Amino acid sequence: MKAYVFPGQGAQFSGMGQDLYEASSQAKAMFEQANEILGFDITRIMFEGSADELKQTKVTQPAIFLHSTILATVLGDEFSPDMVAGHSLGEFSALVANQALQFEDGLKLVSQRAQAMQKACELQPSTMAAVLGLEDGQVEEVCAQTDGIVVAANYNCPGQLVISGEVDAINIACEALKEAGARRALVLPVGGAFHSPLMEPAREELAQAIDQTNFANPICPIYQNVSTTAVTDPAEIQTNLVAQLTAPVKWTQSIKQMMADGATQFIEVGPGNVLQGLVKKVDRQMGTAKAAL
Repeated sequence: MKAYVFPGQGAQFSGMGQDLYEASSQAKAMFEQANEILGFDITRIMFEGSADELKQTKVTQPAIFLHSTILATVLGDEFSPDMVAGHSLGEFSALVANQALQFEDGLKLVSQRAQAMQKACELQPSTMAAVLGLEDGQVEEVCAQTDGIVVAANYNCPGQLVISGEVDAINIACEALKEAGARRALVLPVGGAFHSPLMEPAREELAQAIDQTNFANPICPIYQNVSTTAVTDPAEIQTNLVAQLTAPVKWTQSIKQMMADGATQFIEVGPGNVLQGLVKKVDRQMGTAKAAL
């Protein structure tokens, strides 16, 4: 069974999507439609922009979404998923790819999500940190014992967990995690505490937008970050999508469940190859590939 997986924030690079634009008239039309929907020339930034331009929140999330969804679309009959999943932002790409969401609706939601998250970040100094070399339970215990808001945010693969919260709480937790034996506990260059209670203002804003968007029955199940199990019910998909902003990304658990449900190959759709690496950390023998025209 083929499992298609879609990357999240951090996978962007200058020149992303340009090969699609030049190779496919359908891709070109979708990119130009995206410029109109967003109200600015995102294709110029994707193809020619600097790393700093691509790091702008209003650019990063739509850019990754566009690269992934347009590639899945122009693959045509080659794109034949038995199941899909997306890492954080990638969940929106996965929902367009499995036809639960229309492309235009998905792009609008991703743009609104990015702006809502940016506003939430500006309300309170907050950040995230990567923790390597500890069991999940050890990291969770340190977070629970640390004063202030600090929570497990991304369960990326065994031995790699990202924590999220207030700046001071993150710094204190990082020291405690090193003392507990972490190989690394490194503060990340991000502007906010994604997938933590500090994203509550963004969650409320996104909930309204998702509530006003039409979701259809998908062509295959999605394994969502919040639930980690196969979901096909549109109402449940919407609920999980809203909850995702303040809840952890349970990627390790999702991949393990997809394997348990029969996945024999994981194909990454979009920029970068991070997700293939994470799958291999869960099961070294699992087949992985990169989607390409």
